[in-house]
Amino acid sequence: MKIALACDHGGLNLKNKLIAHLKENGFEPVDFGTNTADSCDYPDFALPAAEAVANGNCEMGIVVCSTGIGVSIVANKVPGVRCAHCHDSYCAEFTRLHNNANMLALGEKVVGEGYALKIADTFLKTKFEGGRHQRRVDKISDIEKKYGK
Repeated sequence: MKIALACDHGGLNLKNKLIAHLKENGFEPVDFGTNTADSCDYPDFALPAAEAVANGNCEMGIVVCSTGIGVSIVANKVPGVRCAHCHDSYCAEFTRLHNNANMLALGEKVVGEGYALKIADTFLKTKFEGGRHQRRVDKISDIEKKYGK
């Protein structure tokens, strides 16, 4: 499974740990940068990762910044992306089960590395439950269409 990854300078260390972890676990990470600790703008990297998920080039995505907030806002501007900012594995599990989230946002300065890897594992291994939750996800898609997101 191809996983889009992106970060700004505040998420570089965690993004690199995630890439190594994903490779070890049989995933195919696709790195959209940044690849330096130089100050940069998170939209420049989160947007192409989100577009790769939305257009099907990657099945899922993970974006990282200092808090996870900025990258999640950017990713959620792309139609078809449902990016969940998670700081624990419970949220990661239930955003997949109930919201069919296809991107995860993490904050390097908020969640420790070991727990961030567990959150990512939970997110990537949990399947969408469907059923009554599909109706709700469909309503999210209708909102995107209404506002031309």
